[in-house]
Amino acid sequence: DQALTIATPPPAGKVLLVGAGPGDPGLLTLRGLRALNEADVILVDRLVSPAVLSLARRDAQVIDVGKARGGPHESTQARIHALMVSYARQGCCVVRLKGGDPMVFGRGGEELQHLKRHGIAYEVVPGITAALACGAYAGIPLTHRDHAQSLTLATAHCRTGAAKPPDLASGDGRTRVYYMGVERLPALGARLLAEGHAADLPCALVENGSRPGQRTLHATLGSVVEAARRHAIQSPALVIVGEVAALGMDLAWFGETLRPASSDTLRRLAVA
Repeated sequence: DQALTIATPPPAGKVLLVGAGPGDPGLLTLRGLRALNEADVILVDRLVSPAVLSLARRDAQVIDVGKARGGPHESTQARIHALMVSYARQGCCVVRLKGGDPMVFGRGGEELQHLKRHGIAYEVVPGITAALACGAYAGIPLTHRDHAQSLTLATAHCRTGAAKPPDLASGDGRTRVYYMGVERLPALGARLLAEGHAADLPCALVENGSRPGQRTLHATLGSVVEAARRHAIQSPALVIVGEVAALGMDLAWFGETLRPASSDTLRRLAVA
């Protein structure tokens, strides 16, 4: 009798959305490190540091899918969706490696929805998001019993054509952290001032948080735009607004601290 030939289905692949953290490889989680060593294919974002990527499996295929500033983000995202599905259907373990945390301003939800629609198995590995890392590395406690009892995370960007982000700036005793806010800092500062916030409200811009080139610029709401221009602050940088921002001038332990020209911010904090 002729033996029956039974086709073997391809092995089931999966996608792991992994948060790489802000840049310092020491902040990568153990689960994230394990995922990098299991990966056949790694789809990596622009903001993932080379130090983190160097921890990946040596024979993994690394594909740069970073979005360039001003580039065609939607077509790039469509390519990412297609690559995840294609490689997973080939039986690969795919790591979608994102800076920070994949579910905080990282389109992680959109990517999970796409994988779900196409029947692809997935996992999510959280990472340390930029607000937590930048605050910690700049010596800025995002909450403090004397100065801030609540915390708001917001993005300066939203989908083209979407409604404007809700007003997240009202209320006392609040720290406000704005992601991707440097390029829109003039508009952000003007909006906060128009809403009645004091021109001497402390602010901090943390550039390249947790990385060797970290710089933290301290200013006030009224002076932060000019200070950022004078010191040529560049993305990636996080904007922290609130009384706690001034604490970093005393508590900073990492990177370069750029202080305001006057001591007005310190005086405001002392009487708060």
